[in-house]
Amino acid sequence: MTQVIETALIRKVTLRLLPLLVALYTVAYIDRSAVGFAQLSMGADVGIGDAAFGLGAGLFFIAYFLFEVPSNVLMQKYGPRMWFVRILVTWGIITMAMALTQGPVSFYVLRFLLGVAEAGFYPGVIFYLTTWFPHRHRTKATGTFVISAPLAFIIMSPLAGWLLGVSGFGLSGWQWLFVVVGAAAVLMAIPTWKLLPEGPRQVKWLSKDESDWIEHELAKDKAERKQEDGKNPLRTLIDKRVLVFALLFFPSTVGVYGLSFWLPQVVDRFSTSTLQTGLLTDVPYLFALVGVLVTSRWAARHFKDNWVPLACLFVGAGLGMGASATFGSPAMQLASLSLAAFCVYSIAGVFWSLPSGVLAGATAAVAIAAINSFGNLGGFIGPYVVGLFTQATGTTEAGMYFLMVVLFLGALGTFAARRAVGRIQRSDDAVAATPRTDGADVTRV
Repeated sequence: MTQVIETALIRKVTLRLLPLLVALYTVAYIDRSAVGFAQLSMGADVGIGDAAFGLGAGLFFIAYFLFEVPSNVLMQKYGPRMWFVRILVTWGIITMAMALTQGPVSFYVLRFLLGVAEAGFYPGVIFYLTTWFPHRHRTKATGTFVISAPLAFIIMSPLAGWLLGVSGFGLSGWQWLFVVVGAAAVLMAIPTWKLLPEGPRQVKWLSKDESDWIEHELAKDKAERKQEDGKNPLRTLIDKRVLVFALLFFPSTVGVYGLSFWLPQVVDRFSTSTLQTGLLTDVPYLFALVGVLVTSRWAARHFKDNWVPLACLFVGAGLGMGASATFGSPAMQLASLSLAAFCVYSIAGVFWSLPSGVLAGATAAVAIAAINSFGNLGGFIGPYVVGLFTQATGTTEAGMYFLMVVLFLGALGTFAARRAVGRIQRSDDAVAATPRTDGADVTRV
C-alpha cells in the first residue's frame, strides 16, 4: 500500500471512530469532574468541607482502581459496543443521583459508585484503538482521543457557571448541574449502540483489502516489536513492565486530577461571580487542548518512542504548578496554570504508545486497565492531599507546591522507567533465545 493510500485509510478510520469516542469521553470527563464546580455551592448547602470534598472526589478513583481490570476482562467477553453502552447508562444514572447528596456520607457513597460504573471506559477505549491503528499511527490517534479531557472543561466551565445560578422545581443550581450532565451520558448510549463498530471486519465502510491491510499491519507490529499476547492475560498483572508503567503513570494523574478538581477553587478566589469563574477556568483548558494536539503529533513525527517528550511534559507541568502558587497577580496565576494544563494533559497523549508498543491482544487489554487503574490512584491522592492542605492553610498554594513536587518526581521516574523497561526487555529476549536442556522451546506467556 502506498503512503498516500495508507494516509487516506487512516484518515477514514479516524473520522469514523474518533468523533464519537471523543464525544463519549468528553461526557465522561464532565460527569466525573462536575463535582469541582458543584462544590462552589454544594459544600455550604449540605455541609461538605474542603477535606471531605477532597476525600469524596478521590473515592471515585479507589473504585476505579478496584473495578477497572474486571471491566476490561468483561469487555473482551461482551464486546466494546455493548460494554460501553452499559457503562454510559450506569454512570449517567449515578451522576444524576448526585443531586440527592445530603451530606458527607451520601457524597462518599455516590462518588464511589460512580467510579464503579465508569471503571473500564478509558482503558477500554485505549485498547480499542490498538485494534484499529498500527503502532506508528497510534500516538496521533490517542492524542486526538485525549483532547476529550480539556474539551470537557471548555464546555463545562461556562455551562457549570451558568447552571450554578439556576434554580427551579425545588432544585438548586448544583443539583441541576448533576442532572443535566448525567442525562447527557444516558442519551449518548443511543449513538454508541448504533454507530460504534466492534472491529475492522464488522464495518461496511472498509473494503476487504483495507480490513486485510489493518490486520496485517497489526500482526507485523506484534512480530517486529515482540509484542506479547499470552494465553493467560491475567498474568500480566505481575509483569514487571506493567508495574513500571503503572508507577510512571501515577504522578501524571496526581497532577491532572489535583488541578482539575481544585482549579475552580483557585480561580474563584480572584473572580467576581460563578459565571466569571467558569469562563476564566476555560483559559487553561484551551491551552491544554492545544497542548494535546500539538505534542502528540510532534512526538509521533520526531520520536520513535516517547520517553523524551514525556519527561519534558512532566517538567513543564511541575513548573506551571509551582509558578501558579508563587505569583500573586491573577494574570500570572492564570498564565502559570495554563502552562501546567498544557503539559499535564499532554502527558497521556504520548504515554500510551509506550505500553501498547510491547503488549497486544487480550494481554494488552488487561495491561492497559492495570496501568490505568493503579495510575488513577493518583486521582485519589491529588484531590485529597490538596484538600487537606487547603483546609489547613486556607489557601490552595501549598497544594499546588505538592503537585509540583510530584510532577518533578514523574520526570525523574521517566528516565528510570526507560532504563528499567529496556533492561527487562533485553532479559526476556535473552531467556527466549536460550535453548532448554530438556529440548523444549522457551516461549513467553
